[in-house]
Amino acid sequence: MELDDTDRAILRTLQADARTPFSEIARQIGMSSATVHDRVNRMKEAGVIEGYHAKVNPRALGYGASAFVGLQVEQGRDAAVETFVDRLRDVEGVQEVHLTTGDWDLLLRVYAEDTDGLRELLFDNVANTEGFARSYTMVVLGTEHDDPALPV
Repeated sequence: MELDDTDRAILRTLQADARTPFSEIARQIGMSSATVHDRVNRMKEAGVIEGYHAKVNPRALGYGASAFVGLQVEQGRDAAVETFVDRLRDVEGVQEVHLTTGDWDLLLRVYAEDTDGLRELLFDNVANTEGFARSYTMVVLGTEHDDPALPV
């Protein structure tokens, strides 16, 4: 799907606040609400807009510790990367799983209540998952910039 300037303006507004009414977006870009609605639906159908989410503060939910974890998966056995990823989907605290190049097969973003919870998550869950080879953990001390909006 080719996006024009109007589509991009709609996306910028929705990324800033997904709860912005179509009537407000229409007012901002000088179009009718029906046109904005049609364009948003078209972008949903094309897979440009995948959903709407509330950004939640992990600390407000009791997750005081987080880490990035590089993982290597055993190769040439039943536990291929895809199978390992499927197993990680069910591990509470594993928030993101990315396939990567370089030294690590996967990069995880994990959350836990505290460092004891991180240890339990990593040692009792991730490291005990069939196919685990080795890992490298980087505990997050603070987040200086976290902007989920993509440039449009």
